[in-house]
Amino acid sequence: MNRIVEQEVMDTAEAAEAYDAMAHGEVDNAFVERVLALGAKDGHFLDVGTGPAQIPILLAQRCPDIRITAIDLSKEMLNIAKRHVAAAELAARITLEHVDAKALPYPDNTFDGLISNSIVHHIHDSLRALQEMSRVVKPGGLVLIRDLVRPETPEEAQAFVDKYAAEDTPYQQKLYYDSFLAAFTIAEVNEMLEEMDLPRAVVVQSTDRHWSVERAG
Repeated sequence: MNRIVEQEVMDTAEAAEAYDAMAHGEVDNAFVERVLALGAKDGHFLDVGTGPAQIPILLAQRCPDIRITAIDLSKEMLNIAKRHVAAAELAARITLEHVDAKALPYPDNTFDGLISNSIVHHIHDSLRALQEMSRVVKPGGLVLIRDLVRPETPEEAQAFVDKYAAEDTPYQQKLYYDSFLAAFTIAEVNEMLEEMDLPRAVVVQSTDRHWSVERAG
């Protein structure tokens, strides 16, 4: 199945609120557990495509010596993220910024850790964004970039929706389905990794529906 690119930015309040209302808890917690397993303890991390900022909140709660710059291209998502960060009383350690992942405004080798969950499939020039991510993380810094794996057929994509989003609204299910069609295969991610400056990073299939680029810190 060929990749079908979806809208790059969730730029409506309806889309952002629908995404925020979906059940991300299990996936977000698993992501943060993997960040910890890769050695996260302290330092300055960048979260690319933070969405409603649940992952940086969870990470900051688990690691009091980590501060996070969390970015997104959607102002509507950042509005939701501001609410969540304020409610968690973490505004002093989580900085939210409106930034395009394809043109990160940070110097080379800025961050001790680089994390990103389920944003790569949204980005039309995904390789450019991944190269930018690799540019701003310090040599040897922790990396965890995770996203969906594109199934071989639309029917397999629908099966994932039926399995993991059965309780969601039809609109939320459509968002999830479109994300599978816009995602990359593991072979494609490996090809992009070859164009990135991330020594020691590897691509793994981390769940039945996710790939990850990982590097221990």
